[in-house]
Amino acid sequence: MVMIETAARAANLTKSYGSGAAAVTALDGVDVDLGRGEFTAIMGPSGSGKSTLMHCLAALDTPTSGEVFLGDQALSRLNDKKLTELRRDRIGFVFQSFNLVPTLTAQENILLPLAIAGRRPDPDWFDQVIETVGLRDRLSHRPSELSGGQQQRVACARALVSRPDVVFADEPTGNLDSASGEEVLRFLRYSVDELGQTIVMVTHDPAAAGGTDRIVFLADGRVVDEMREPSADRILDRMKQFDARHAARGEV
Repeated sequence: MVMIETAARAANLTKSYGSGAAAVTALDGVDVDLGRGEFTAIMGPSGSGKSTLMHCLAALDTPTSGEVFLGDQALSRLNDKKLTELRRDRIGFVFQSFNLVPTLTAQENILLPLAIAGRRPDPDWFDQVIETVGLRDRLSHRPSELSGGQQQRVACARALVSRPDVVFADEPTGNLDSASGEEVLRFLRYSVDELGQTIVMVTHDPAAAGGTDRIVFLADGRVVDEMREPSADRILDRMKQFDARHAARGEV
């Protein structure tokens, strides 16, 4: 059996909002390891905690208790300045809404994190990323001159250009038509297989999750299952089982 190095992990992670009778537990003792060089999907019904888990793993939110590790670095031991540096240098983000700066060209958007950090891009790596996303002839265009799929590929390139430890993608195909969504998913898959990237993607789409290496299923703030070598059909069957369990408990 091949041992997979851990890129990030959560240990007994709990996240609650509010207090007293109004308290809501979004994460309830979550333990999960994310393998380096793997494409992992996080799935679950609305309110299952999947976005909260990703935000805690990506240092965008602070857990109530438990610990998040990036490699062997415990995030709770970092002050605000160090956390900002970690998010900038070791984590990449791809959001559903692209989050591009409308006044900047595609190239300027891709290089923005490095510019903010006062760092120059590695020319060879930048060239490889641009070749991978297939936007070499669109680098001088602003977001309004690009299709939705092209804008999301710019966002993917921006996430990769600093060579982060992990890229977190929150519903990256949610605002795209099916053809553009497939483009972005092919790029993410290629970046894992050919560039050695680690990607963690929150999605509700079985077709999108079917192209990953592993799926972690959440329900009620807990990890309830996982699947390796997934397919859209297997995912749909598993999701139907979850729905049936909730219905049997009178929750739907």
